[in-house]
Amino acid sequence: MSFWSAIAVALAGTGAGIINTIVGSGTLITFPTLLFFGVNPLVANVSNSLGLVAGGVTGSWGYRHELTGQAPTLRRLMPLSFVGAVAGAALLLVLPPAAFKTIVPVLILLGIVLVVLGPRIQGLVRPHDDAAQPRWHAPLMGLGVLVAGMYGGYFGAAQGVLLMGIFSVLSSEPLQRLNGYKNVLSLIVNFVAAVVFVLFARDHIDWLVAALIAAGAFVGGIIGARVGRRIPPNLLRAIIVLIGVVAIVKLVWFP
Repeated sequence: MSFWSAIAVALAGTGAGIINTIVGSGTLITFPTLLFFGVNPLVANVSNSLGLVAGGVTGSWGYRHELTGQAPTLRRLMPLSFVGAVAGAALLLVLPPAAFKTIVPVLILLGIVLVVLGPRIQGLVRPHDDAAQPRWHAPLMGLGVLVAGMYGGYFGAAQGVLLMGIFSVLSSEPLQRLNGYKNVLSLIVNFVAAVVFVLFARDHIDWLVAALIAAGAFVGGIIGARVGRRIPPNLLRAIIVLIGVVAIVKLVWFP
């Protein structure tokens, strides 16, 4: 890999780190970049997954203030993301890719709809601002996080859109706090997938590519947290929808 192509890959990692922290789907930047520079698609997918973990670490840390006092919620949701990610990674090893990828655009579209209609659905379910959160919200959110973890462990792209859709409907917390949840849970899922690749697909790892993306994503996570925490809720929802639509177009028409 030439010097300038290495710079381009690292910058793509930075862009992916920013997008992943704010919304998700940073893979839509790094993966095509690696293919452009001639990296084998399988090697690109595995190496990219490893590299983007670094951005998840800095992005999650950047949202630590929004997560103050949320340890009980995270302790309840994190194991579900972990179990889901293990299940999704196992499916990746035993199922043909077409068996799951056919429903990926549908899941992303569902996430977009939930992000857009989340506040309205909440208003119908809980008409008054001071009304208690319905009891069934917590277990249903746990199930959603488990399914999102399976999806992320298997495929990964736009996992953040799906999580934000689930949270938008089932949680009354501020959108930025929900984004903090999303970053932590996505980090867990991505880390599990990375461990699986290291254990079972080591021959398909390009360590230089992974290191370049990691370096860029590390910086991108910091930038993404500083920018994302200042975005108004309505604008954040619009960005989530835009990224989700781009992900669907990419997956359906430009696989």
